[in-house]
Amino acid sequence: MLDRRALLAAAPALAFAPSLARSETPPLTLSGKVVQSGFALGRTAPRAMLLVNDKPVGEATAEGLFVIGFDRDEPAQTKLTVQTPKGSVDHVFQVAPTDYDVQIIDGLPQDQVTPTDPALLVRIGEEAKRKAVGFASDIDAAGFRDGFALPVQSYRLSGRFGGQRILNGVPERPHYGSDLAAPIGTPVSAPADGLISFAETGLHYEGALILIDHGQGLVSAYLHLSRVDVQAGQKVTRGQPIGLVGKEGRATGPHLCWRMKWRGRNMDPLLMVGATPV
Repeated sequence: MLDRRALLAAAPALAFAPSLARSETPPLTLSGKVVQSGFALGRTAPRAMLLVNDKPVGEATAEGLFVIGFDRDEPAQTKLTVQTPKGSVDHVFQVAPTDYDVQIIDGLPQDQVTPTDPALLVRIGEEAKRKAVGFASDIDAAGFRDGFALPVQSYRLSGRFGGQRILNGVPERPHYGSDLAAPIGTPVSAPADGLISFAETGLHYEGALILIDHGQGLVSAYLHLSRVDVQAGQKVTRGQPIGLVGKEGRATGPHLCWRMKWRGRNMDPLLMVGATPV
């Protein structure tokens, strides 16, 4: 025979069990420019897990902030999933297409277009490995919190992001930077807070190169510098000088090639200027 007192004692726990099992949708607010080479800034539950097209891409910060980058050739739809122990929510981005220029550049030294020297190829390969480590940096931060400023105060846009390049008559892969033409020696500043994840001079393609990790897998790059004023492992703040404009490496004139990647996706950094999470 069932003990009536035991049943009464268990009743509150039985009544509470369904509420424990109920799914709670995490909060989610989004802003940004949902276009190829664009981005989305988000706010959700602290440390919520993030997935893009069902693949894990990290977690939100302790404040619940995160960034998503759209590649130059991002497909028309990209799914974001936000998960917490209590529930999850999906959002499907409708990514608008972007038109890209065709850039014709002649007069480059041929070894910068199609290197063939075995020793040079070894050097290029070693440089690529070091750069890959810098781009893989992923600090727990949200340097994009207050938005991005321009890294140079005055410039002429000499090359738009994403253009298909024809170098010395040979079609090449797209140009993954925004070229900001300015005189040699023009100061270059960090556009947002971050950590210097790479800083070297004398690279074959880039000349002097700086990478800044802004957190959440977002890394910006500064190419062809005439001088580097920071070192790897150094923290920088928005507006802090990091180097000077130059024309080192594969460049036909003085300019800053400004690039940005989010977990391997190539983004147009100019689209990020002034944008902050809502």
